[in-house]
Amino acid sequence: MENFAGNIIISLASLPDFLRTPILKKRMVEFFSISEPEKLEVVLNALDAGPTIPFPNFAKLFKTWLQVIATLPQGQRDGLFSAYIVQAARDPEKLIRYNLDGIFGIFLEIDAEQQKIISESVARAIMALDSEQQRRIMLLIPDGARIRMGL
Repeated sequence: MENFAGNIIISLASLPDFLRTPILKKRMVEFFSISEPEKLEVVLNALDAGPTIPFPNFAKLFKTWLQVIATLPQGQRDGLFSAYIVQAARDPEKLIRYNLDGIFGIFLEIDAEQQKIISESVARAIMALDSEQQRRIMLLIPDGARIRMGL
């Protein structure tokens, strides 16, 4: 089966910043206007596609994604992180396949204010989980990331 989501991610990652950023922002804003089943499908497809993408391509797109998320209103940002974290808590295997240390390294490349904004949203999303789901997620997050993000 072809990895259409992965192909889209690679295509987006190969675009120059001045094109990648507005396209990604538009797609992220559209996320909030789709139905809950469609949101779930988008999140699951993205979680499945990420590990199949060569890390340099993934890293470029993920950094842009974080930078765009930091510009969203808090409610949208929290909702987006919550959607991903809830799915990861339901199926931790989805996160195990990722290079989480590499992802944390990308997080450290964005500016300090963006890191703070994202850390706060991630913390709120994790705190909204039940205690067992919180435990599962916290076991997956590298120690350095938990400390740096205040989790």
